[in-house]
Amino acid sequence: MYLTMGTVYILVSGLANVMFKNLGLSNTESAFWSSLFILPYTLKPLWAPLLEMGPGKKFYIVLIQGLLTVSILSSACLIRSIQPDTMIPLYCLLGLSGFLGATQDIAADGIYVTRLSPSQQARYVGFQSMCWNAGPILANGVLVRASGVWESRTGSWNLSWSYVLFAIAILIFTFSAYHIWVLPSEKKKANPRDPTQPLWTTFGHAFVTFFQKKGVLPMILFAFFFRFGYGFLEKIGPLFMIETRANGGLGLTNQALGDINGTFGTGAFMLGSLLAGWWISRQGLKKTLLRLCLCMNVPNMVFLYFSLARPESWSVIASCITVEKFFWGMGVVGLSIYMMQQIAPGPYPTAHYAFATALMGLNMMFTGMISGRLQEWLGYPLFFSGVLLASVPSIAVTLAAPFLHPEKDPSA
Repeated sequence: MYLTMGTVYILVSGLANVMFKNLGLSNTESAFWSSLFILPYTLKPLWAPLLEMGPGKKFYIVLIQGLLTVSILSSACLIRSIQPDTMIPLYCLLGLSGFLGATQDIAADGIYVTRLSPSQQARYVGFQSMCWNAGPILANGVLVRASGVWESRTGSWNLSWSYVLFAIAILIFTFSAYHIWVLPSEKKKANPRDPTQPLWTTFGHAFVTFFQKKGVLPMILFAFFFRFGYGFLEKIGPLFMIETRANGGLGLTNQALGDINGTFGTGAFMLGSLLAGWWISRQGLKKTLLRLCLCMNVPNMVFLYFSLARPESWSVIASCITVEKFFWGMGVVGLSIYMMQQIAPGPYPTAHYAFATALMGLNMMFTGMISGRLQEWLGYPLFFSGVLLASVPSIAVTLAAPFLHPEKDPSA
């Protein structure tokens, strides 16, 4: 389930970013549009309360994955003949996929936070995070490499990316069929709606109770700023790696980028996620959160080094990416478990967790949309220096993050 979520998210953000660059768009255009597609992930609190009602979250997940299959197949057909000046229909389809993906996230997170106890959430959060981020790693590794291989064989980036989109659609359809069989049906709604109350009463109550939480302001700031530096890096990092050396980049091909992310990056990320989950389960989140925040910002230092040293050795680049993926895998686990255990608890855990992830998405959208413009204005070295400075707010909000709900006993 989380692999599907991560795959859809990275399609409309990360893969779209590289795809637009290959199709001839500038860094500014590529980063802007692939960040704008994250908008539904930031607005999903507007319809998250609706998924607290209805036929159940399993139903929504399977239905949405079927619709995603259709929208991505349509994108695959459209991109075969599209040009940089005729991209609007493709933008619309990818925007629709983003909306469906965000809705799928609400229902899937709802299953996790309502069907598992706090103890189980902590125990499995490393595995959950690993599975979600396996989608981005799979896409940025295997599929980016495949796009380069298919382009070399067909001589067309349009055909190459069409094949990639077809592969993603088939993958999501397969997962949808699997989820019909394996996902648990809800025995009881976490917060059944009073049928005597109008729909908008329940809808509004979910919002009111979120902002009535004790310590809600530092929680909001934490959810928004924890990945602040990485938000700037996410879009420009891959573009920098495939940028020509004459233009200040590392000059990698799509195949090389995919090999580095898919081979070394995948293993390092999975190890980091599992290690962080084990660490939290042993020592508790409160004792480990600051160190996990520092881990989250290691990639910022790696790309600053890249921009200054511009190494040509494939082994050096691969080693550095392995390090940054390992620490990134550790850092994102801290954010996920904090949102589950400190922000989500309450009468509407599905909606409130969606609010928290929307704040995280708002950061990624905002930083991504302006990152291309900033990079073209500052150049790569100054841009990555600024990304490192953007780590400071994440450390500040981590130090101020409140712990108002009891943690799982690490010895349990």
